[in-house]
Order: sequence, then C-alpha cells, then structure tokens
Amino acid sequence: MKRLILAVLLAALAGVVAFFGLDFSSRDATSSMLDPDDPEKVALGDGIYTKHCAACHGADLMGEPDWRQELPEGGVPAPPHDETGHTWHHDDQLLFDYTKKGGEAVVGSRFKSNMPGFGDQLSDDEIWAVLSYIKSLWPEEIREMHNQRNTAGRGD
Repeated sequence: MKRLILAVLLAALAGVVAFFGLDFSSRDATSSMLDPDDPEKVALGDGIYTKHCAACHGADLMGEPDWRQELPEGGVPAPPHDETGHTWHHDDQLLFDYTKKGGEAVVGSRFKSNMPGFGDQLSDDEIWAVLSYIKSLWPEEIREMHNQRNTAGRGD
C-alpha cells in the first residue's frame, strides 16, 4: 500500500512539473548565461563595463600598462580583457565568480588580487552581460578556444 501511495505521489509531482514546465535537471548554467551573440545582453554589458570596469581595464579592454609586473604592494595591474590578456584562458564560471566575489575570494592566498567583487553592485544577469560584452569583442578563433575551455571544464 505504501508503494502505491508513493507511486501516486511521484506521478502527481511529475505531472505538476510537466504542466508548469519546470526543469530540475542538472544543466550548465554558464553556457546559457554568457552569450556574446545576444545583442541586447552585449549592449547592456557594454554600458555596465563602461561604468564599472573601464576605469581599470580600459575602455578598449587593453588593461593597465605593465599588467604582468607585480606592484610594490602586491598583486598586478588590471589585465587586458582582449585577446592579448588571459581572460579567455578561464572558463565562464571562474570569470563569473571572480567578477562577483572578487579575486581574493576566488584565489585565496595563492596570490594577491586587486580585483574587487561586484556582487553587491551588480546582479548576476549584469555580470553575465559584462562577460558577454567582453567575449563579443574577441576574434572568432579566441572565442572558439574559450568555448573549448568551457567544454573541457565540463568533461564533454
């Protein structure tokens, strides 16, 4: 009798999920959140980048001079986000976490990061928009290499 009741409850739950179109399956949120081909998301990201990121990383994504040289107080200058930098070497989720939480929260004591977290200033959607904007400016071959990093990180 308990099995029958359990089966009926599970069937009812499945019906509710199907009726409302709910999807509780495991999915890679980053692949659907970072979209350099979405013009609205890229335009939003452009404005946010200009307001919150360009002061350090440059309006043209070129970063600060000598970005690989350690600063006297530790850390390095803001790196470029164009194809000459290392942004595209990291998967979507790491880029998101680094932007939201800040460098110190993500890398810990491995090295000093001067990157602040923007989680208190920007919504998750705004962070994804900024990352989409940045990626939209990369040459196609760099975008493809970045896509491969994401795929490798998921074990595809």
